Amino acid sequence: MSASGKSVFLIGPGFIGRNVVDLLLAEGYNVTTLVRRESQAAELQKDGVSTVFGTLSDSETITKQTIASDIVFHIATADDLPSVQAVIEGVKSRAQAGKPTIYIHTSGTSLIGDKSAGQYKADKIFSDNHPQDIDALPDTAPHRQIDLAIVRARKELGTGAKLAIMIPPLIYGINQKYKRLSIQLPTLTRFALKHGYAGQVGKGASVWSTVHVLDLARAYITLLHWLEQTPAEKVLENPYFFCESGHEFAWTEGSATLGQALHAAGRIKDPEPRTIPEEDYKDIFGGFTAEVAGSNSRSRANRLRQLGWEPREKGVLESFKDDEIPLLLQETGEFNGYGGAVAS
Repeated sequence: MSASGKSVFLIGPGFIGRNVVDLLLAEGYNVTTLVRRESQAAELQKDGVSTVFGTLSDSETITKQTIASDIVFHIATADDLPSVQAVIEGVKSRAQAGKPTIYIHTSGTSLIGDKSAGQYKADKIFSDNHPQDIDALPDTAPHRQIDLAIVRARKELGTGAKLAIMIPPLIYGINQKYKRLSIQLPTLTRFALKHGYAGQVGKGASVWSTVHVLDLARAYITLLHWLEQTPAEKVLENPYFFCESGHEFAWTEGSATLGQALHAAGRIKDPEPRTIPEEDYKDIFGGFTAEVAGSNSRSRANRLRQLGWEPREKGVLESFKDDEIPLLLQETGEFNGYGGAVAS
């Protein structure tokens, strides 16, 4: 079956997902997305996307649309178990009717984060060629409860469906067409604008792998094509796909970059990074701040590279300085910390 005959249900046409939608449309897939707002629906429909209204808590809608779709992407959040369970219910219904489904879920490398709180660079690097290292993570690790629902469903479904988990690291960059921003570095920038200094967790010494949002969007398509072409028995061997650009950065480098940019713009007095006191974590990621903006999370996307994917966009600090900070400097309104879910 060519792409033009295949129906895709994409949950989360936002910062990452909107770029994936464009790539799917360009290849002739029939795309339906879950949307919350009329304005979002109108923008998507203009580009030829079908829309269904609902939120992640509308399990019945999600299951029904999954049953009607050959391929499902969940790119809304790594931390919503009910919506994932609703997709799995739909996949199981299709399997019982003899219809195979491809389901790509989005997790994140907070999963492999440590408790370093900015104090040191860790030696441990996770590779998706070694799924046993990921399976050995505690069930209490961020995102793991949701990932485990998919791991269990894979076992139950066997060759009746193809399920995979994309695990991106720190995502950065923008699509100039949409100008949506990522989470971690923009949140630290908004904190700096509010508090008057470039903050970091601890010494900022911990290190994360990174990926540009447009490289990540292409990776979803690479993974989709592999799932389409690969026997279900082979897919069952390993559910995990990391996606990183080959560039790592220490948190203090991000803080230094935003410090210099905000200082040059006359928005803060001193460009030098400073340690954020814990009582101010409420203005970043609350109780998850040390993990989300101060841990080590080092991963290697060996599997995607073996499939021919390669990163093409500019590096994290260049993109942050050139593309994201200028948008952040235009923002108005009060900032009181990141409001979304960052870990489960």
